[in-house]
Amino acid sequence: MIHFLNLKKINQPFEVAFQKKMKQFLDGGWYILGNEVKQFETDFASYCGTKQCIGVGNGLDALVLIFKAYIHLGKLEKGDEVIVPANTYIASVLAILQADLVPVLVEPRLETYNINPEEIEAKITSKTKAILPAHLYGQLCEMKVINEIAQKHNLLVIDDAAQAHGSQFSENEKAGNLSNAAAFSFYPGKNLGALGDGGAITTNDDVLANVLFSMRNYGSKVKYENEIIGVNSRLDELQAAFLNIKLKQLDSENEFRRSMAKRYLSEIKNEKVIMPSWDLSQNHVFHLFVIRTSNRLELQNFLKENGIETMIHYPIPPHKQKALSNWNNLSFPITEKIHDEVLSIPLNSGLKASEIQHIITILNQY
Repeated sequence: MIHFLNLKKINQPFEVAFQKKMKQFLDGGWYILGNEVKQFETDFASYCGTKQCIGVGNGLDALVLIFKAYIHLGKLEKGDEVIVPANTYIASVLAILQADLVPVLVEPRLETYNINPEEIEAKITSKTKAILPAHLYGQLCEMKVINEIAQKHNLLVIDDAAQAHGSQFSENEKAGNLSNAAAFSFYPGKNLGALGDGGAITTNDDVLANVLFSMRNYGSKVKYENEIIGVNSRLDELQAAFLNIKLKQLDSENEFRRSMAKRYLSEIKNEKVIMPSWDLSQNHVFHLFVIRTSNRLELQNFLKENGIETMIHYPIPPHKQKALSNWNNLSFPITEKIHDEVLSIPLNSGLKASEIQHIITILNQY
């Protein structure tokens, strides 16, 4: 069986470095917010081209903290509306709700699965104060247009970059520096994945960063002195140490994924399979390679019978989830079509050449 994702295999090249780092960590005796977190914050800010990086517990916390920090600074108020893609992982929506803000769902483009900027302005009201684009599957949203809309209506832009580490329009326009603030996740399966949970916020806003450094740590900068209402959401020192090692290889991981994606796009030829839309630039890092088909279950079973494991990202849209039952009667036909048809096939640096060829061959036989 070709597994969808074999984390052991992906992390194997780092094993010796991890063990060495683990020994240093144990010898050092400092386990929370130490030099490893500081080093990662410095290096990841530099990588993203931002002035600031704040390490936090996970990607959801990163988003929630950005919203709460803006509320603290008076740039948002509880009850304000935030434009968010209808087609996204539910964390984007949960973050808005957890900050006592109101999500306003906008349909995606069917081709890219990302929020359709042409649909945004129709959803803006006097209560709209922010836009939250999510770079789904690793492909950047149309940020130039989104930022222009935001400027026109005096809105904040906070992007969910949880799947887009290293995606860029150009050397100076990279995931993390395309908005007022960006949230990242280092969940193990991400292109830059920890060996547990982890997250970060990047921004060029020193005032916002100052609040966030305090807010993630009980609202405190000096031990036992609490300036603001905070939470406990700190990037783990050991995870930061592992991320420091893996960050150096992120560009090559992304390049490998792009080269694999090019093979899939040029060699998979099947009218029953709709391939991703991509312009071959560096605006996509293929955290996931997502195809569409009208009979997903049939294709998924066919691939499984031929030794290929797949996953669905995602089977149920946020507005149809039981947790958001007051939205269940809403209709977002493009989002619903995507959730009914998408299927993720294996794509990562743990795959062998023969496995990649097998995936191509079997998809062409379907």
